[in-house]
Amino acid sequence: MTTKNILFVFGTRPEVIKLAPVILELKKYKDKYNVIVCNTEQQKELSNQTLNYFGLNADINLDCMRPNQSLADVQARIISSLEHEVFEKYDVDATVVQGDTMTVLCGALTSFYRKIPVFHVEAGLRSYDIFEPFPEEVMRQMTSRVTALNFAPTQKNKQALLNEGIEENTIFVTGNTVIDALFCLSDETMKNAQEFYHEKNIIINDKLVLITVHRRENHGERIDKILDAIEHLVIKYQDHKFIIPVHPNPNVRDKVYTKLEKYSNVALLEPLDYPNLVYLMKNAKLILTDSGGIQEEAPSFGCPTFVMRYETERQEGIDAGVSVLVGADYDKIVRLSEEILNKDRIKTRLQAQNPYGDGTSAKKIKVIIDKYFE
Repeated sequence: MTTKNILFVFGTRPEVIKLAPVILELKKYKDKYNVIVCNTEQQKELSNQTLNYFGLNADINLDCMRPNQSLADVQARIISSLEHEVFEKYDVDATVVQGDTMTVLCGALTSFYRKIPVFHVEAGLRSYDIFEPFPEEVMRQMTSRVTALNFAPTQKNKQALLNEGIEENTIFVTGNTVIDALFCLSDETMKNAQEFYHEKNIIINDKLVLITVHRRENHGERIDKILDAIEHLVIKYQDHKFIIPVHPNPNVRDKVYTKLEKYSNVALLEPLDYPNLVYLMKNAKLILTDSGGIQEEAPSFGCPTFVMRYETERQEGIDAGVSVLVGADYDKIVRLSEEILNKDRIKTRLQAQNPYGDGTSAKKIKVIIDKYFE
C-alpha cells in the first residue's frame, strides 16, 4: 500500500479530545499514513490548548470564527476556507471528522464535492429531534449520508444507521475514542491539575459539584430556569463547592456571572484545559451538564450526572442509569440534586460499567482504515 494522506478536520475542544487518540495511532505508522491536521478554529483557544496537551500541533489553522456570525455565515466561511486553503493545496486520500459540529458537516461536504472518502468517528448518535440538540442533530444526520466508514461507538448507534439505510458493510462498532483519551492521562498530569486548583485557592474535596452549560438550545429562558435552580442549591448547600467553567458566549457568560458571582461557595472559571476538567469529573460528587462529552466521560468515574437537556443522542447512559435527563426543569434539577447532595459522596457512586467504550477504539479504527485501503 502506498502512503496515504489522511486529513483530520476539527474545530472544537471535544473534537480534539476524541480525534487525538486516532491521530496519535495513525502517526505510529509513517510508512502507511501521512497525517495532515487541520483546525478550523471554531473554538480557537480551547482547541489549540487541548492539542498542546496531547503533544500535537495543527498543520493548518483556518481562523474561521468572527464575532456574532450566523450559522450560515460560519458554514460558508469554513467550506470556503477548506476548499481554498486545504483541498486545493493538499492531495487528500481520506478525510476524518468527528461528531456533529459545523466543522464536521463542512469537512464532510467539501470532501464529498471532491469525491474524497469521509471517515466519521462517533457516527450514528441520534436524538431524532432536529431542534434538540440544535443544530447538531441535523449536522450529524447529514454527515452520515456521505460517509464511507462509520465508526459507531455502540450497537445502538449502528442500528440507528441501519434504520436509515446506511450500508452495513460501512458501519463498525468501535466504542468511543473519548475513553481512549481518558487513559492518556498520566499521574503527573493529574498532579499538575491538582496544583492548578491549589494555586487558585480552590479546595477540592468530597463536596464538589461540577456544572457546565453552553448549548445553543439552552440560551434564553431555559438558562434562566437552570441558573435559578443552581442558585437554590448554592444557597442551601453552603458547605459544598460549585465549580462552573464559564463558556465565553456572552449569552451564557453574562447571565452566569450576574446570577452566581456573588456567592462565596461558587467558583466561576475560564474554560478549562482537558486534564483540569477531567480532574474535576474524577472528584465531583455530582455533575450538572448539557455537554455531550461529559455524558460519556463521567461514567468512568462513577459520578451521577444530570443532563440539562430534553433529548440526548447518548441514550446508552440513560438506559444504563449513569445519567438522567432533567432538561431545564427547575423542580426536577433541584429535587434530584438534593437527593445526591444530602448523602455522603461515597454512598452516591455508580457501579455500572461505562457503556461507551474500553479505551481501545483508536486501535480498532486504525485496523479498519488499513483494510479499507487494502
